[in-house]
Amino acid sequence: MANEKAARAVFTGGMRFEAETGSGHHVVMDSPDVGDGGNSGPSPMELVLVALAGCTGMDVIAMLRKMRQDVTAYEVAVRGTQADEHPRVYTTVTVEHTVTGHNLNPDLVRRAVELSETRYCPVGATVGKTARITHVVTIVEE
Repeated sequence: MANEKAARAVFTGGMRFEAETGSGHHVVMDSPDVGDGGNSGPSPMELVLVALAGCTGMDVIAMLRKMRQDVTAYEVAVRGTQADEHPRVYTTVTVEHTVTGHNLNPDLVRRAVELSETRYCPVGATVGKTARITHVVTIVEE
């Protein structure tokens, strides 16, 4: 059986939409780059990058915990370049993982990132249909 998700967005003026997820969370979206758009929230394409950061981040931290790695901080930064032509999909995306901790095993950290990239993160798999995604890992010993 499929794992169905849902969301709805209601137009509230300018280019602003107020969205609600199926789980009851709210997000305001706007677009200063389109028509009479403002800047009252992230654009939908920014949210794609946010979703990728969250998806791969949750995968990696869950795996590092299972691998008993002592992670004290973890940051995922994502940058994407969109095509010039419509539908302006992402063509390249860089995902930078900065993992801080005590006695981290670099091979295990890289393996967790690789598993997220190749097996577990559905957002990455979706974005990867149009974009070349590059993962960069930095390990900081605390």
